[in-house]
Amino acid sequence: MRVFVAAALAAVTLALAGCNSDNPNVLQGWVEADLIFVSPDEQGRVEVLKVREGDRVRKADLLFTLDDDLQKSDVAVRETALANAKQGFARAQELLKTAAGTQKTYDDAEAALRQAKANLDWSKTRLDRRTMKSPVDGVIQQVYFRPGETVAPGRAVLSVLPPENLKIRFFAPETLVSRIKYGETVAVSCDACAAGLQAKVTFISGSAEYTPPVIYSLEERAKLVYLIEAHPTDPEKFRVGQPVTVTLPNGAGS
Repeated sequence: MRVFVAAALAAVTLALAGCNSDNPNVLQGWVEADLIFVSPDEQGRVEVLKVREGDRVRKADLLFTLDDDLQKSDVAVRETALANAKQGFARAQELLKTAAGTQKTYDDAEAALRQAKANLDWSKTRLDRRTMKSPVDGVIQQVYFRPGETVAPGRAVLSVLPPENLKIRFFAPETLVSRIKYGETVAVSCDACAAGLQAKVTFISGSAEYTPPVIYSLEERAKLVYLIEAHPTDPEKFRVGQPVTVTLPNGAGS
């Protein structure tokens, strides 16, 4: 999910209007992220929450659990059905051996056994999914539901940010974009950031955008800009929504 988009675009527009004309290689941008939202398959009440905002988690770490009384009861019902199906299949097997039963009765019992096993597996999966584990390594960004609150199916209980999902977004003018290459390294700086931070260009938009107000004319072509994304080599040094300054290599703007 793209966060802070509206605010960031407004900030970038203003920045472009007043960018440093002495150095065309210096552009303004911001930090954005594609968050991973962890949600249940079925409605439930949050019982245990094992994390909070800012916690680092590894893949398969426990995040939260939902009430599972109904799912446990369903498993018990399916286990009973499986036991009955096994008995029915064993009976049909013996009858077929003694010629007291028919092939159809045996086939029906076998099909019922397979169905009972599948139903039990499905119920156990539903039960297992009441315990939610982290799908990725990352940092907990936000918790939306607390213990005792009921969550609808598909509603995120929390969001996780994997480091590789952090990215720098900035706009380059039409006169400069053709000189920026995929995989090129750009320098990134910000207030209170460590020196020497870098990012690699991973996306260059194929469509131009106008900085408002726009009137399509030869004079307004100077306002054409292209969105560019770069993934930082040290993503943990940045924060989502943070404004940054991107400095292109000297060759890019020459």
